[in-house]
Amino acid sequence: MELTADVRPDTETALAETIKAAAATKTSLEIAGGGSKRAIGRPTNATSLVSTRGLRGITLYEPNEMVMSARSGTLLSEVQSVLAKSNQMLAFEPLELAGVVGGDARHATIGGIFATNASGPRRLSAGAARDHLMGIRGVNGRGEIFKNGGRVMKNVTGVDLCKGLSGSWGTLAVFSEVTFKVMPKPPASTTLVLLGLSDEIAVEVLCSVMGTPYEITAAVHIQQQLAVTLDHMGLRGQGKSVTAFRLEAPPKSIAYRRDKLTAALRVYGQLHDLEQKSSEMFWDEMTRLSVFEGSDHPLWKLSTAPGKGPAVVAAISRYMPVSALYDWSGGLVWIDVPVTSDAGAADVRRVIASHGGHATLIRADAATRAATDVFQTLEPGVQRLSQKLKATFDPANILNPGRMYVAF
Repeated sequence: MELTADVRPDTETALAETIKAAAATKTSLEIAGGGSKRAIGRPTNATSLVSTRGLRGITLYEPNEMVMSARSGTLLSEVQSVLAKSNQMLAFEPLELAGVVGGDARHATIGGIFATNASGPRRLSAGAARDHLMGIRGVNGRGEIFKNGGRVMKNVTGVDLCKGLSGSWGTLAVFSEVTFKVMPKPPASTTLVLLGLSDEIAVEVLCSVMGTPYEITAAVHIQQQLAVTLDHMGLRGQGKSVTAFRLEAPPKSIAYRRDKLTAALRVYGQLHDLEQKSSEMFWDEMTRLSVFEGSDHPLWKLSTAPGKGPAVVAAISRYMPVSALYDWSGGLVWIDVPVTSDAGAADVRRVIASHGGHATLIRADAATRAATDVFQTLEPGVQRLSQKLKATFDPANILNPGRMYVAF
């Protein structure tokens, strides 16, 4: 089968034939869904682009069982629209980075969400995207079709490929179909906001409320210089940092929890409410990181212990100006930094090494990404395991070669 510059198989069999032909000739392939995240990771310099956009359609949806199956190229927006009609949702609140890396969020696919493990603010309470993945069908780098998991979440013997392949960014296999659990939408929601807190105090508050019995489902802190760029006019107009956490429950329960939290947090200042529509608008911004859109500054994703987030940002700030958004109660920190030859990688990784955690370069120009370790350098033991996985799934190294690690 002859490969073209842009291949869009419309069946799983055609996808397998495409990859098998590439493996036979050692033709490198860039794997993409809708292409909304193509500018994340190291450039692959692949010979051909293989897109799953031709693999579309919801193949199973049982609202009562709260399970859905969809071909990998099905648009995320279509999945969410169908779920909304039954008052259901993807509980992990998919993170869509298209807007911050110059992509088009309208093209985001459900397969791409799981391939990148793109988890949004509710990951704090509901788990990551991979935790909701129940079954997969896919094609490995040999052109072999495989399946794993099913329609029921249960403990089984053997290897859980769902979790292992979710977050591999198309370097091990190409999803052709995904099966995932869905959840009912909460009956009501509100967001409680404190204004003007420092990073240290804000994270102290967020960690404190997460330790209460009031079931917070999302918790963020946005520095003042970013908060003034929010689309949410009410918060933007305050001109102060924003510390926000979300309650989702029946209205009476929300009122009770709000009153309890207001009393407990009185020492930190006045607690403001965002009612449901306003609350939804705010968290929609958080799922697309709107405060980082429209910039060419390098953007880093830092994962660390929640209590260490402010110290990490302060340490990096000694080397360069930093603007930060803290998510997951401070355990996930997004920072943008000035444009430099290495996007600040040397200093960022030095700080992460001393404080603990991981750093991923999300946004930078292609030349910088090609010369920089975009993903966290693996420890030797993990590196050896990753190489074995790559050799098993993609022995010819044709799937997104080099996108995650130089060694691949």
